[in-house]
Amino acid sequence: MHADTRPGSPRPLDADALRRALVGTPDAPYTSLEVLEETGSTNAESIERAVQGAPDRSVLLAEYQAAGRGRLGRTWTAPPRTQVALSVLLRPGAVSPALFGWLPLVTGLAVRDGLLAAGGVDATLKWPNDVLVDGCKIAGILSEMTTVPTEGDFNLRLPALVVGLGINVTLTREQLPIPHATSLALAGGTTDRDAVARAVLEALARRHEQWRGCERGSGSSISDELLAEYSGACSTLGAEVRVLLPGDVVRTGRADRVDREGRLVVVTPEGEVAVAAGDVTHVRPADDRWGG
Repeated sequence: MHADTRPGSPRPLDADALRRALVGTPDAPYTSLEVLEETGSTNAESIERAVQGAPDRSVLLAEYQAAGRGRLGRTWTAPPRTQVALSVLLRPGAVSPALFGWLPLVTGLAVRDGLLAAGGVDATLKWPNDVLVDGCKIAGILSEMTTVPTEGDFNLRLPALVVGLGINVTLTREQLPIPHATSLALAGGTTDRDAVARAVLEALARRHEQWRGCERGSGSSISDELLAEYSGACSTLGAEVRVLLPGDVVRTGRADRVDREGRLVVVTPEGEVAVAAGDVTHVRPADDRWGG
């Protein structure tokens, strides 16, 4: 696909300016940053690059994803230059695998931070992967893991994590991929994609450093600070939810809390269920509590 240079077409991301801000200094938060005109999926491309030796904290953005990936194998597309779609490669090093489940949750906090800083939009988080504005999805997150060989010992493989996200910026209501979605434009926020990309990437760097710091501060457990921050931002908590678990098992109950493993604890008629992975639907919001 070729860049659209027609008058009035959406402005491309300024890759050089983003690199100067985020890569070009000794204390910069990222090691590399590239903007692709088109790719199938920034996550898939980042995983491939991880196997080929791309460094920790590599950033890949795309103006258009032909096969953007979501949770549970879902795919989606959006018109070129209407979103901020990016992936960050993390080589976790000494971070315990017990903390890996927190990566999408911490990333959600970062997206929330960035949208408030750049767009003036106050978002909430839907466990585990969605960012909402006024109850509508404005961004989605997908965290994936692969293992890659180490230099000098092809048989020794270490984890590499890729966290990807897509933020709806200028999409109109007709362009939105799902009915209960929104965009920064529709929410009254900024439509400057460069500002959004920079603010979110800066917030990601801070939050991911907090996440890595949990290993240094409390072993293999998430910090009290991050647990409290996420719980305060998560609109799932207190809501009546329907959870579709792997194997098409359905559980309905009240979302009570997020535990230290990043699992959603749901109180059901049969007792508490700690959900590590599943598709969550808010049946009734937290401000309309159900009894019993």
